[in-house]
Amino acid sequence: MIPSKIKKFFKNKKVIITGGTGLIGRSVVKKLCDFGSKVTVVSLDKFVVEKRAKHILGDLTNFEFCKKITKNQDLAFHMAGIKGSVKVTIQKPSSFFVPLIMMNTNFLEACRINKISRLVYTSSIGAYPSKEIFREKESTFDNQPMDMFPGWAKRMAELQIQSYKKQYNLNKYFVVRPCNVYGPGDNFDPENAMVIPTLINRIFNKENPVNIWGDGSAIRDFAYSEDLADGVILTLYYGTGKLDFLNLGGGKSYTIRKLVETLSSFLEFKYKFDITKPSGFPKRVMDISNAKKIIGYKPQFTLQKGLEETWNWYLKNRKENKLRHNYFKNR
Repeated sequence: MIPSKIKKFFKNKKVIITGGTGLIGRSVVKKLCDFGSKVTVVSLDKFVVEKRAKHILGDLTNFEFCKKITKNQDLAFHMAGIKGSVKVTIQKPSSFFVPLIMMNTNFLEACRINKISRLVYTSSIGAYPSKEIFREKESTFDNQPMDMFPGWAKRMAELQIQSYKKQYNLNKYFVVRPCNVYGPGDNFDPENAMVIPTLINRIFNKENPVNIWGDGSAIRDFAYSEDLADGVILTLYYGTGKLDFLNLGGGKSYTIRKLVETLSSFLEFKYKFDITKPSGFPKRVMDISNAKKIIGYKPQFTLQKGLEETWNWYLKNRKENKLRHNYFKNR
């Protein structure tokens, strides 16, 4: 829940949101419109997520475009990114790295030039080096990120913001690192979707049984997009304290087996774990204790409630994926 004083803070503010048609972004857009903000959504996706917001179709890799859209804006949420599976990350690293570096550098610099007073940049759990529990103070740039190419691109944007704080005193430019996010507006493209949208796609297409790699013992942190939207909004208002960034997660961890069992509690499908295939890294979980203390972050959605909401959205909006910009085509 967002406190009333924060809702009042956003009222009548001009807010630009990149990636506002995406997974977390669309929830931020809706909430800020509810608060009375004058919202501008910037995206390459050819659909509208909120009629109360202004939608601009454009490419953040164009610096002149970035300078134009950030003029006369008060606040910014930079949430544009490129989301894809582990497979496509390995096969097409340049399709992640190059546009991410360009859009991050351009948009952040345009915000600085046009004197946007507060900004939140949405980084990623993939910027962390590989470990079981991710804590902000243990993060180091000495080790390579889990998601090699997109992870480095995210780290470069984090460093850009740190440099602004040191040189220009832009101390209200903040960074969050979300965990595995799911919800309405997720990427359901079977070629590059993450675990939850992949499972939902295969269940909908009546794969029988749904084959799942490994024994289901791998532990992950799944956060529902609306909870993450609250975290991002709270961060813009409260900041990150003395930390360079804040972790945002679901607050609980689940095995892949538990994830599948939760889906099967309200959907009818058969599944099989293929123990001849790897299960993945044993455990990857976010520590969100700092977010709880600094910004009052408190996830509201249970895994089952979030999965039900995602499934119901998918049934009504499957065609949206065809209107989504695909960075991996023809690259």
